[in-house]
Amino acid sequence: MFKNKKIVCVIPARLASFRFPEKMLSTLAGRPLLSWVWDAATKVSLFDDVLFAVDDQRLIDCVHSFGGKAILTSVTCQSGTERLVELIRHDKIDADIIVNWQGDEPFIQPAMILDLLQSIDHEEQSAWTLKKRITHAADITARNIAKVVTNKQEQALYFSRSPIPCVRDNTNLEELVFQDLYYKHIGLYAYTKDLLQTMSTFGASQLEDVEKLEMLKLLDYGVSITVHKTDYEVFGIDTPGDLAKAELHFTELKNKANL
Repeated sequence: MFKNKKIVCVIPARLASFRFPEKMLSTLAGRPLLSWVWDAATKVSLFDDVLFAVDDQRLIDCVHSFGGKAILTSVTCQSGTERLVELIRHDKIDADIIVNWQGDEPFIQPAMILDLLQSIDHEEQSAWTLKKRITHAADITARNIAKVVTNKQEQALYFSRSPIPCVRDNTNLEELVFQDLYYKHIGLYAYTKDLLQTMSTFGASQLEDVEKLEMLKLLDYGVSITVHKTDYEVFGIDTPGDLAKAELHFTELKNKANL
């Protein structure tokens, strides 16, 4: 329990991946990728339970191989959040707050969970995510990096792969990066059970479809999303190149430990 709320962490993982087919069955530093995510999530004391939501028996077998828990969900789910909605709709989990921790994010820090959940006792809020200030100019225009703009109450105004906000009179990205204007969206989410139940009634969202950003469906249907700031960087594995970088990262950590 945290702030008198029962919190369950769900790790969605789907076998099909456009940029990296079957990446969830990949190994990292000699172990299944998903085992690293499981280890990180189960170390978070705020969680009352941790489990995977997967779409293939091979992923079930993989999770069981390292002692994890997994539930099979539909192959038709288009996002990790839709897998959470399915679990709630079929009474597979019971919690006040459900955290969506992506299956390709082995480097999330426990402190980021505290950043994410800091206002879950505010009854008027029902969805939470994170943002981090962009410090590299190239990230402003990078389409693989989602950007977010919020109001002064930390509520999301919009998410986009394009540079937002658009600074009309200054195109010097090196200058803009120091103006505290640009934030990347960190793909870690939390929802109330009630909101996930409501989301089961949502239809399609053109905004989500064109940008390929699942938070846009919530904005499209009028859901207020609280976006807390974090100072921690994350390193998701979206491509084979990312996996190679992760291998190098583990090697560097191991070498430092042996110094």
